[in-house]
Amino acid sequence: MEWFQTPEMKSPAEPLAWDEAFLEQAESGEGGEALWFWESPTPCVVLGYGQQAAVEADLETCALHGVPVLRRCSGGGAVLQGPGCWNYGLILRIPESGPLASITGTNEWIMEQNRQLLQELLNQSVTVEGHTDLALEGLKCSGNAQRRKRNHLLFHGTLLHDFPLSLIPKFLRFPSAQPGYRHSRDHLSFVRNVPVTPQRLCEGWIRGWGAEPARSPFPIERAQAALSARYGDSEWQLRR
Repeated sequence: MEWFQTPEMKSPAEPLAWDEAFLEQAESGEGGEALWFWESPTPCVVLGYGQQAAVEADLETCALHGVPVLRRCSGGGAVLQGPGCWNYGLILRIPESGPLASITGTNEWIMEQNRQLLQELLNQSVTVEGHTDLALEGLKCSGNAQRRKRNHLLFHGTLLHDFPLSLIPKFLRFPSAQPGYRHSRDHLSFVRNVPVTPQRLCEGWIRGWGAEPARSPFPIERAQAALSARYGDSEWQLRR
């Protein structure tokens, strides 16, 4: 597995195109298993692939404050990105058998790896909740999702480390679907930051996933094509 230094980010939509570019590059046979990290320099709402923008986000408030509403290629719920919200992306090959051969098995296996990594960094008990969340003391600190192709999968997620949590209810509505452990708690009663720096997170994920510095080129042309076709297109972002 290779870990990639990401290019300078010119817009918060670019990392969403990176996800698709890495997956398509691996699926085409021009790339392989990969790991990369990013953090948006500005706030933005990122919807799950099938979500309705007006249901999950306060579109009027987002427009008033210049917060873009974007859409990723994987499922799951809407999140507010921005400084203090660390992200990782992971491409893995899908074997014929074993945990990665199914959606459920993939969620269970990768989330357990990530749980152990974060627990080691924090030296505190971390739990997997709602299938693809990580929680500390019952409060969500990380959300994750996957997208699968025939031979490779994308697994990516967020981790709150220094995020202004008060912004979340300002731009996100109460979610249309919630995991059981949420128990209808509002945003500020449900999420938390964790005391770890992005540098330590990157180092922990690189070590934990056995990644080596990339020798392959970053899939910049594929990313630019995906950005032009979908992730930078406001009509695509708000199509539902």
